[in-house]
Amino acid sequence: MTPALSSLLDDVLRRNAGEPEFHQAAREVLGSLGPVIEANPHYARAAVLERMTEPERQLIFRVPWTDDEGNIRVNRGFRVEFNSALGPYKGGLRFHPSVTLGTVKFLGFEQIFKNALTGLPIGGGKGGSDFDPKGRSDAEVMRFCQSFMTELYRHLGEYTDVPAGDIGVGGREIGYLFGQYKRITNRYESGVLTGKGVGWGGSLVRTEATGFGAVVFAQRMLATRGRSFDGARVLVSGSGNVALYAIQKVHQLGGTVMACSDSSGVVYDRDGIDVELLRRLKEVERARLSEYAARRPSADYRANGDIWALAAETPIDVAIPCATQNELDATAATTLAGNGVAAVVEGANMPCTPEAVHVLRAAGVLFAPGKAANAGGVATSALEMQQNASRDAWTLEYAEQRLDDIMTAIHDSCAETAEQYGAPGDYVLGANVAGFVRVADAMLALGVI
Repeated sequence: MTPALSSLLDDVLRRNAGEPEFHQAAREVLGSLGPVIEANPHYARAAVLERMTEPERQLIFRVPWTDDEGNIRVNRGFRVEFNSALGPYKGGLRFHPSVTLGTVKFLGFEQIFKNALTGLPIGGGKGGSDFDPKGRSDAEVMRFCQSFMTELYRHLGEYTDVPAGDIGVGGREIGYLFGQYKRITNRYESGVLTGKGVGWGGSLVRTEATGFGAVVFAQRMLATRGRSFDGARVLVSGSGNVALYAIQKVHQLGGTVMACSDSSGVVYDRDGIDVELLRRLKEVERARLSEYAARRPSADYRANGDIWALAAETPIDVAIPCATQNELDATAATTLAGNGVAAVVEGANMPCTPEAVHVLRAAGVLFAPGKAANAGGVATSALEMQQNASRDAWTLEYAEQRLDDIMTAIHDSCAETAEQYGAPGDYVLGANVAGFVRVADAMLALGVI
């Protein structure tokens, strides 16, 4: 990192004290931008990075709601509208007890570059709450979502800010949020939220997009070394939406996912994960992963197990972390790299610690950062907005082809940018620089705002 970038990072850390996730994201991006700033000094003169690391708007609000026993509960809501140089703020809402302002800022900062890489006209933002939907009834989730939207609606709009889902926010939550927005505004503004049901403004392939897109990116990346998913053995952490459809796509491409996980443990299936059983348990029954092993003779469940440790027990070719940030540490990376893993692809947002990324890259393992590899979800969200704006609905085949084309273009942009700056195969540098240049050029065109 150049002295100027190092000084800027120090200022970011000072101004955003107590937000380690945001610090980590800023350090990762700034650490890649030295070559492009040196080659284009006008970015420094215009203080583009100083502006880019400061959100345009940060919202924090109270969310009161009543549980089924009549008790009044209070949660905290967030929305960070980070950068709108390319279009309306776009990014998901996360409902999870771990959500803080620092978490939302890290996710929103990453979203700036991720959205830019799609080539679509969307800016970066993120939001959520420390509310935990697990174990709550549908009526409780509805009351919370209605209270949350009663405050947030005034900041949203299809040309202003367009949220989507994230951890803890699926089709049920999006439905309740959209219903309250419609009721308050008296408008059927379908483009104001994405991830909607297909029957009421949603897009085919949106549910599958993040998981599918990560695997498409990985397939393209593996091809640079003459490999593919055909016959590959794969680990996928998590068992939610992203993990489920990453598993499905790997199987479609000829690979076998040997294990997945949830917050309580790991399931290892000697015959490969049964996607339909997993989907039924997670999407219909909302059951824990331990129930999978109870119904599948070829599966073993390990309470509190480490999914990445399996690489030391059975041959693994590709790892796709799809759970949450900083889940794959240096120890896990050492296990993966030391046992022949060819590629690690981030299906979640920043699931690998900086130390893990260093270990993987030093060992020559192909590494795809989340801002590139998991951009399929937001790309398809933008395509949902496009369909809403034109009052249209695309076929499954057309929507999936658009997703495939976008993920291929993201891969190629990252690879070509890394090559241009003398770091072939460095997808971290490629993603950061390609995303930065597109946003920076737009910011310069719009003036000092």
